[in-house]
Amino acid sequence: MKSKTSFFHAFLVFLGLFGLIAVGMFVLGKQLHIALFLGLIWVGLNARLVGFEYLTLRAMMSAAISRALPAFYIFMLIGLVIAALMKSGTVATLIYYGLDWLSPQWFLPIGFILCALMSLLTGTSWGTVGTLGVVFMGMAEALGLPLFWVAGAVVSGATFGDKMSPVSDTTNLAAMSSETDLYAHIRSMMMTTVPTFLLVLVVFALVGFNFAVTQDELSQAQNMQLALSQLFNLNPLVTLWPVVVLAVLSYRKFPAEISMTVCVLIAAVIALWFQGQSVTEVTDALWSNSKPSTGIDNLDDLLGRGGLYAMAWTLLLAFIAVALGGMLQGAGFVLALLDGLIKRIRSTGSLVTSTVVTGLLSVAAMSEAYIAIILNSELYKQLYKDRGIDTAVLSRSVEEGTTLMSPLIPWSTAGAFYAATLGIGVVEYAPYALLNILNPVVAIIFAFWGVAIIKKTTEGATGNLSG
Repeated sequence: MKSKTSFFHAFLVFLGLFGLIAVGMFVLGKQLHIALFLGLIWVGLNARLVGFEYLTLRAMMSAAISRALPAFYIFMLIGLVIAALMKSGTVATLIYYGLDWLSPQWFLPIGFILCALMSLLTGTSWGTVGTLGVVFMGMAEALGLPLFWVAGAVVSGATFGDKMSPVSDTTNLAAMSSETDLYAHIRSMMMTTVPTFLLVLVVFALVGFNFAVTQDELSQAQNMQLALSQLFNLNPLVTLWPVVVLAVLSYRKFPAEISMTVCVLIAAVIALWFQGQSVTEVTDALWSNSKPSTGIDNLDDLLGRGGLYAMAWTLLLAFIAVALGGMLQGAGFVLALLDGLIKRIRSTGSLVTSTVVTGLLSVAAMSEAYIAIILNSELYKQLYKDRGIDTAVLSRSVEEGTTLMSPLIPWSTAGAFYAATLGIGVVEYAPYALLNILNPVVAIIFAFWGVAIIKKTTEGATGNLSG
């Protein structure tokens, strides 16, 4: 017979789980897969203590994996997209011309803005990171710029657009789950996210002004351009078609799987017809891309990225993490921990803080922002209503704790994907993903100051509370 999980028991479960993950990351050489597997055993044993049978626990894991299948599909497709864009010369074209006009001093702010715009238009941070993000990382390597800063700017920009776009799945899900009008949700997010965006833009600009390129690095960039021009036909009127079509289809709200598949097919045709690749070369690259031999190691590493097999590490990590999250949620450990935190809320500032923090804990526990968005919206919805606070503040706070935090957690689906795509670990880029870090801090400070807290004035109407 199952017994109710206590807050203290849930706390011990999470403490042990995060301890295993920390050991896996920092002691065992980033063996996250094994750490999460041991975490599965730890959580399963504790679930058995409160009365859950093995078959029930397996059903919990299977249900969570079933809900996450769309993310798994995108994992695989992104590997295909990257390989296809490499073979078609699309990435090479963007790097070649980008090195001509993008100066090191403006690299961070321009990269941040362009990634934000693309993500805002298409509603997908993953697609932005998998296309523009790869290009910016390639240019950064050519110019000898700090990759952790560039990855931080890419992730910050991509997450901003994903969070603010009316065509983003997380934006719509947060509004729907919180019973908030979509555009009221976006307007509410603007109150905290726009000031943060401007602050981060200034910081990226100030940091970028200190970037300088030595003569050796300039020569390396020129050598890279020469190698690219010898390896590919770089006519942008042809080679940029895959990303143009991807952006248009995404903006027109085609499902991500369809948009990416069309992108892969167009890129494959260009690789065959325009770049002179053989059918075998293209299909082999789509499975597991191979490095060319340009004599420039950084360029060879970049152009050899992508392919279905290249996403295996990320896919397996996400698979185990999502299964673990399903067990934590199904056995009641997540709810017990969050319910214990909610009972300690006293003020509006602590309410917003708790919403953001429990969002972070939910993503860390379940590895997936979608489930965390739904769970936290349900947990807090009535509490916001009882206090006369518009649910647009709830939906905003939920996104600040989930959508923004997910890329900073190495074992989350977003964190694993970004690390695999950008070629840099989450722990390395996370301190420089300034928008993701500062936006929740700004929101919490505003809440304690009484700024950007929207109060219900009448049924169906809202108003700002400035103090």
